[in-house]
Amino acid sequence: MNNENPSQMGNGIDERSRELIRTRILSKLKDIKSFPQFVLETMRKLNDPSSSASDVAKSLSRDEGLVLRVLKLANSAAYGSTRNISNITEAITKLGYKSVSNIILAASVYSAMDKGLSGYALDRGELWRHSLMVAYTSRYIAKMTGKVATEDAYVGGLLHDIGKVILNDYVRFGYGIIVKMVEEENIPFTEAESRVLGFDHAMVGAILAEKWELPDSYQVAVAYHHKPNDLPEDKKEFQPLLDVVTLSNSICLMLGIGLGADGLQSYMFPEPLERLGIQDFDNLMADMVDFAGSVTRDMNEMAGF
Repeated sequence: MNNENPSQMGNGIDERSRELIRTRILSKLKDIKSFPQFVLETMRKLNDPSSSASDVAKSLSRDEGLVLRVLKLANSAAYGSTRNISNITEAITKLGYKSVSNIILAASVYSAMDKGLSGYALDRGELWRHSLMVAYTSRYIAKMTGKVATEDAYVGGLLHDIGKVILNDYVRFGYGIIVKMVEEENIPFTEAESRVLGFDHAMVGAILAEKWELPDSYQVAVAYHHKPNDLPEDKKEFQPLLDVVTLSNSICLMLGIGLGADGLQSYMFPEPLERLGIQDFDNLMADMVDFAGSVTRDMNEMAGF
């Protein structure tokens, strides 16, 4: 006779432990601070068509590091600078609101994403490198296909794995159970995460994006980047962005960038390629291989935040 508790069968963890983990995850999410008030204020102004560059500059000037980053980018060769720009209002006008918003967002999440995540077998900097590469790849695919605004694609790519920062300790605790479930039942890592812990990193990331008051489009890209074909009907307007982020994530994992513990169980969905109208996938992969070097250079530069 099998005396094993039914709640322990199949995943090796009892329901009481699972409930405790869920409670702690929710508590940790509750304790996560939102962006500093000036960041939220600045991003609101960047999203307000009636705000002037001087309005944005006044808010942004409360952080010297961000001011220097914006000025540095405005004076870079990438923006065709022919003279030195030292005025932050002028720099904001030159870069455009979307680019400035991305700089602020990247700086705000950098410290959280640059840590090592042993639960996902990611060394320090690997999550940041993966996220940045997915962001750049998303922007490239968005420009190539014309289906999504390039800067929206960048942000969706940058944030897609942010939930791993919260879930790391709990994945580490249940790692053996999760991996065993993946291997024995041939299911995705995220499904095993959810069944063992009550959450997967995509769900947790979407909760964070909502707490940070980010637009619905980014919340959707984070929540569904491992299941792009399951988007609810009332969210279909965000399908192109989701497809771009999902495809970019798959490409980066295929290139071995930020592979981690869950990357080996990743699945390449053909539907995003079809919906985006991409027919020459091999050529796209070749472009991304060439692209990886420039992303690494930018990553080293961003380490100065």
